[in-house]
Amino acid sequence: MYKKIITNVADHETRVALVEDETIVELFIERKGSRDSTGNIYKGRVQRVLPGMQAAFVDIGLNQAAFIYVDDVVRDNFADMEDAFSCNDVEEDPGSENGHEATLTTKDKENIEDLIKEGQEVLVQVSKSPIGTKGARITSNISLPGRFLVLMPTSSHIGISRRIEDESERQRLKNIVSELSNNSSLGYIVRTAAEGVQKEKLAYEMGFLKDLWCNIQKKYQTAATPSLLHQELNISLRAVRDLLLQEAEKLVIDSIKDYQSVLAFLDTFNPSLKESVELFEGNEPIFDSYNLEGDISRALKRKVWLKSGGYIVIEHTEALVAIDVNTGRYVGKYNLEETILKTNLEAVKEIAYQIRLRDIGGIIIIDFIDMEKKSNQEKVFSALNEAFTKDRSKTHILPISDMGIIQMTRKRTRKPLTRLLCDPCPYCDGEGYIISIKTICYSIYREILRYAADMTGSRLTLRVNPEVADFLHGEENRLIPGLEKTIGKQIVIYPDTRYHMEAFEVIESAHD
Repeated sequence: MYKKIITNVADHETRVALVEDETIVELFIERKGSRDSTGNIYKGRVQRVLPGMQAAFVDIGLNQAAFIYVDDVVRDNFADMEDAFSCNDVEEDPGSENGHEATLTTKDKENIEDLIKEGQEVLVQVSKSPIGTKGARITSNISLPGRFLVLMPTSSHIGISRRIEDESERQRLKNIVSELSNNSSLGYIVRTAAEGVQKEKLAYEMGFLKDLWCNIQKKYQTAATPSLLHQELNISLRAVRDLLLQEAEKLVIDSIKDYQSVLAFLDTFNPSLKESVELFEGNEPIFDSYNLEGDISRALKRKVWLKSGGYIVIEHTEALVAIDVNTGRYVGKYNLEETILKTNLEAVKEIAYQIRLRDIGGIIIIDFIDMEKKSNQEKVFSALNEAFTKDRSKTHILPISDMGIIQMTRKRTRKPLTRLLCDPCPYCDGEGYIISIKTICYSIYREILRYAADMTGSRLTLRVNPEVADFLHGEENRLIPGLEKTIGKQIVIYPDTRYHMEAFEVIESAHD
């Protein structure tokens, strides 16, 4: 599968698309003034400890307080920050686990109020950016990614990427990293890109990451609270580090300034990859040239049509995302069960694609069309698992229930595409519904009855949205004449485009 990265840079925003075989599968957007905070490291202050939730709110300088769960608290980091930080490697203590205290789990049976206190200064990293009304999720398990390695200062564990399958290569890399770390208190994860890499390159990057961690610790000692100590790379360079160096074969970018920035970045990490970077010099916009805009617009729609004539509906709720599969215009050729199976299998591919492109995370419920045969249910379940093998985010999928529903989870680290590019409807305020015109007319009827007795004039003025006015003059043309007889007053309807569909105003006219 041929993968390339298409980067569109403008003054107001940067968009990065990961394209697989000419189809966009992932989209990353960074807008001016709203840079993603995931991966940033802050010096913060604990605002409030919540024993009932085993969590705490921490002020890290963002608009909303960040929150940390007890499982994300590392004892050494919060016990005594000044004593815990040293730019020198510490020999592993035989009496402690992995040289550092382990991350807290429920087995430790320690409460968050025993670990951190209100007003305490802490060093934390954002693991999930703010989403909606939820503040950023943070952790004291710091990780610093490089091209070949990820440095984990709070654990001396050495791990190897699961994508490196050759056992002898896994052992070779583990031996090299163990030797270079020299039993220090720092841990490392060896990334997929390290496969086949020589010891010298790993040693260079290890030194670079250790120096970076040392500088962060020094900043912590003198920085104000709250403050940003380390900022993640911008979206263009993150695409180079996480995609070009790991997965994609080519990067095309339409900004000469960012093109030069990418080349300078590669000079440090991998000069041989500079040939994979191309400056786009076409006359039309780069996303139009690669036919990406249509798929992006389609990813913002609630209903997505399938080629067969069926469709899926994607609904976002506060707690989860629900996806419904329907046969739509597809009537099949042979029998009902075959029609249903074909629709469900086609929907599987589109669902996996839309979830990845829209970056939908959290709990996801998929309501497939009911299948009578158990073998067909297993085909759909297997196809869904297969479709998500390309997804870089962690997923967990449960088998189809007796009601034809699949429950799954997908790791969520940032806002989904719809939250990033869309605002709630000004009419329904994000509810997805507005009150029907007929219901509004009946509300007007009751409102006039309620206040007519207190009005002394002989005429009332009703100001409404033009569509409501048309409805009162049309389908409900008997409503107002009947009301006039009941209250003994004339009612004059004035359409006004400035009024919301649900808004209206009853005004008493001057005395006759």
